[in-house]
Amino acid sequence: METSHQDHLFSMLHHYCSLLSLILSTAMHILIFFSNYHPVYHLIPTFITLLFHRFIFSTPQIRIIDFSCLKPDKHLRVPIASLLEHFNLVKRFDKESIAFMTKVITSSGIGEETYLPPALRLIPVSPTHEDTIQESHMLFFPTLDELFAKTKVLPHEIDLLVVNCSGFCPSPSLSSIVVNRYNMRSDVKSYNISGMGCSAGVLGIDIANRFLMRRRERAYALVVSTEIVSVGWYNGKDQRKLLLNCLFRMGCAAVLLTNQRQTGILQPKYRLTHLLRTQNAYDDSAYNSASREEDDEGITGFSIQRHIGKAVADLVTSHLRLLGPMILPWEEKFKYVMYRLLHKKYVPHFAKAMKHLCIPSSSQTLIKTARKGLGLHENALEAALATLHRYGNQSSSSMLYQMAYLEAKEKIKKGDRVLQLGIGSGLKCNSLVLECVRDFENDLKANPWGDCLHQYPACMH
Repeated sequence: METSHQDHLFSMLHHYCSLLSLILSTAMHILIFFSNYHPVYHLIPTFITLLFHRFIFSTPQIRIIDFSCLKPDKHLRVPIASLLEHFNLVKRFDKESIAFMTKVITSSGIGEETYLPPALRLIPVSPTHEDTIQESHMLFFPTLDELFAKTKVLPHEIDLLVVNCSGFCPSPSLSSIVVNRYNMRSDVKSYNISGMGCSAGVLGIDIANRFLMRRRERAYALVVSTEIVSVGWYNGKDQRKLLLNCLFRMGCAAVLLTNQRQTGILQPKYRLTHLLRTQNAYDDSAYNSASREEDDEGITGFSIQRHIGKAVADLVTSHLRLLGPMILPWEEKFKYVMYRLLHKKYVPHFAKAMKHLCIPSSSQTLIKTARKGLGLHENALEAALATLHRYGNQSSSSMLYQMAYLEAKEKIKKGDRVLQLGIGSGLKCNSLVLECVRDFENDLKANPWGDCLHQYPACMH
């Protein structure tokens, strides 16, 4: 209540000061006019007003101090052969289902080093609520411990916490688990996001952005992205629901944001320059393309429909029509307009607007289709393919694993722009653009790619 009251007072102060500056500026213009001064003097009140708003009520720039990605323990590793054997041993799948999952896994681009939680390694596979809570602990705590150690920011300094997990929404919430574990302040603002799929990471950043933009004093926001894969396991025969068994793996990432250029001895790595959210949930085809439902036997699973490819393509196309004018250079905008006037098709070169692209590591086919659709060169999505191979589909956290890969490879330099393009059920498409604001030495010990970087990209082939 105290924070809300302060926000209200600040909003009123901002309003009245803006009104006062407008009145004073108008009065000065009138005085100059009736005093018959030279017209150039009209620039003085205009210049003063601009300076007043620039330095007194300027909007803070939101920056990412750092982020961390979980590398699960080695005993949770699941080679492909072991997973296929597990499908046979659980005695819940028929021959057609096993053949289907074998085909999907062996052609998916997933490697031998991905991870599954303990509850999915048992026979029979029947995870309990306690299993999923324990899985959340295995994901959250190592990731956040590393982030707090890297940034030197203490848990009680966090002003906003956002936790997103699409398929698991317990009570107390996942955000409450984090607040309780780290003994955060009583006035920390906490949010729990579910059902948003791979787009939730950008949504969490948007919430943090809106919160930090309203703060004049230094503030910190923490965004945690993960997926509890135990609740997504499907024991039935519907092939539309078996895809999650094949592709989803353990993963968790956390981002620390601030509204200040400098935080103690640590300078932020990235600056948020653009953020855009769109959705096609109003369209029945898009809305029903991916959903959690029961099959004919009453077994719950997450269905991915055959027409999802077209629905995603339509969504991304409409999203890029809005994003393009925001980030594309003028020559690309001019070319696009001219081709439209001539009734010709032209795909803008988005590679000229950003240096790196991160998209959900959902499948090899989706990643390669996205590369072609955006007109990018063959190696542009190396990080996405490497993340799929090394860690599997981790939903919303996968884009931060890709950024960790780019940092480990020392591909991100000061001034580079990174586009994150998240696509989630609904369907919805969320994107953000980050600009690297400083050069930095990558600490491979705190990077999930530290011990296997030398194998990539060669091992994917």
